[in-house]
Parts: sequence; C-alpha cells; structure tokens
Amino acid sequence: MLDNIKTENVLFLDIETVPLYESFDSVPDTFKELWEKKSAYFRDENQSASDVYQRAGIYSEFGKIICISVGILITKGEKKAFRLKSFFGEYEKIILEEFAQMLKKYHASNSDLQLCAHNGKEFDYPYIARRMLINGVKLPKMLDT
Repeated sequence: MLDNIKTENVLFLDIETVPLYESFDSVPDTFKELWEKKSAYFRDENQSASDVYQRAGIYSEFGKIICISVGILITKGEKKAFRLKSFFGEYEKIILEEFAQMLKKYHASNSDLQLCAHNGKEFDYPYIARRMLINGVKLPKMLDT
C-alpha cells in the first residue's frame, strides 16, 4: 500500500495543546465541575482534580491548540526538499482559520493530498475538528469525514 503513495501527496502534521486555563484556580466553576467528573476516570484515589489539571490539554473540551505544524516533501527534478510551516499565536481561532485556509488551498491544487500524523486518527484530526467546531471555524473537506 505504501508503495502506491507519492510522498509529494502527503501532508505531515502535528499539534501542540495546553489546558484552556493556566491553572485550576483560574478555571470557571462550571468547568471545574466538569473537570472533576472527567478526571475522576483516570486520577488516583489520593489525587484531586487540581492535581491532574495539567493533563487537561489532551482533552479538546478542556484544552486548546497553541501550534499546528505541517510539512510536505517537494521534488523538483533531482532535488528534494521539505517545506515546513507552523501556525501559532495567542488566539486559537486564528491558528485554526489559517490552518483551514492552507488545507483548502493545498487540497484544491492536489486532490490526492493525504494527511499523516502520529496517532492522527485518534488524536490530532478529531482534536482539530472539535476545536474548529467550538471556535466556529468551518471544517475543511479533508477533516469533515
């Protein structure tokens, strides 16, 4: 199967996430209650929700994306290169909008484009899609499956 995929058609990506709030103390009461319930599934008996809040970033409802990095292999004649672009900044919505615009542009010019990420189907792609929905960003076709 891999022999049939052209490397120029693969867009590699990785995301970096953090909790929505800097500390558990700054979390609004409603979110604190929700985090108490969510974290009860994985925290030890002697741990509080506050103790494990640093893990909130891996859950899209309690975290946010601070960086999306993408890379693509390019071949021009005998030369090969790797182009890398990172979307980052203070505002997650802007990061997501710029990433969506780039995906739309690349997919329009190459309908064979495929995404590749370590654990992408289980983490990166659903996380990006959920955060786009939360932020009111239209899902690109490549993620709307």
